[in-house]
Amino acid sequence: MILRLLTFPFRYTFGKVKKVVGKLDKIKIEPLYAFGNEDCIYVKGRVIEAYKQSKPSDKKNSLQNIVAALRRYAGSSVPDAKVLVTYFGQEKELYSDEEGIISCEFHTVCQETEEVHRVRFSLVEEEGLVAENKISSLKVRQFPKDHPIGVISDIDDTVLISHATDIGKKLWLSVSKNAFTRRPFPGVSGFYRELTENGKHPIFYVSSSDWNLYDLIKDFLAFRKIPAGPILLQDLHLSLKNIWKSGGGSHQHKLEKIKMLLDMYPGMHFFLIGDSGQHDPELYAEVIRAHPERIKSVYIRKVSEDKEEGREILIEELKRMEKSPQMVFVKNTQEAIKHAKQYEFIPS
Repeated sequence: MILRLLTFPFRYTFGKVKKVVGKLDKIKIEPLYAFGNEDCIYVKGRVIEAYKQSKPSDKKNSLQNIVAALRRYAGSSVPDAKVLVTYFGQEKELYSDEEGIISCEFHTVCQETEEVHRVRFSLVEEEGLVAENKISSLKVRQFPKDHPIGVISDIDDTVLISHATDIGKKLWLSVSKNAFTRRPFPGVSGFYRELTENGKHPIFYVSSSDWNLYDLIKDFLAFRKIPAGPILLQDLHLSLKNIWKSGGGSHQHKLEKIKMLLDMYPGMHFFLIGDSGQHDPELYAEVIRAHPERIKSVYIRKVSEDKEEGREILIEELKRMEKSPQMVFVKNTQEAIKHAKQYEFIPS
């Protein structure tokens, strides 16, 4: 992310210049998510240059992974590209922002949430803008407003071993490993499959990572057989005027995404899963204060004992709240599974 931020002014200006003079490589639309309820769906995608990227493999060495990471972060987003997004007989005309992002909502949708529908993204070619594939599509994940159960999970140091509190270790892992060689915490796949009943209930991944890591996270979840779900990452929304603010606001980003999910599924009760390394306990406590009856349980993976100092007051406050769920700090996934079985959240 740091590399992405430092190179942003150059990439944005260079990308626009390349488009004007017709020197852009072929570009592609990367569908990011399409999900919602019986009344509304949210759609997001990204327009980027179709740089050649080798497939991740456990055979790749550190140098090959570093080169792949540099390509991922240095790859040019394509601003001001015209994209047509169609769903269920409706069409929207969008233009990509400075980071290549396109997003929209559809408010007249299929009422049959169990049917399979797809959103189509079509690039409108123009001089200097040639598509690798003109049309991309993505399956819509649709659940009723009153669906009973959902899971919201952080990614770094919750699902994926990241060492997020150690910048050096995190940076090395980010560039020297790939989706096949990054390691999950033991037991996560089975625990999440139990909570979601093998896909019967939705799971949403909310992270402060930026969209350049989307393909890595998606491939990692698939390779490790961790339940798939919408991946909600952070929009940087950088400009030359506010680049100095970059890197902040991640707490607010995650809180906004969780609030959006609570509003979209007013009848759904959520499990919240995170880690103690950064702000997850405080963030989830804020959610509980606003919606105590909507949260079934909170599981926080302990990153280090040092991080737990001062959080006893937070836990005691939640215990005194009426209808407040438990916030359970666990050393490993097995402790979370034990608690979930004890309270019959998953079968014994």
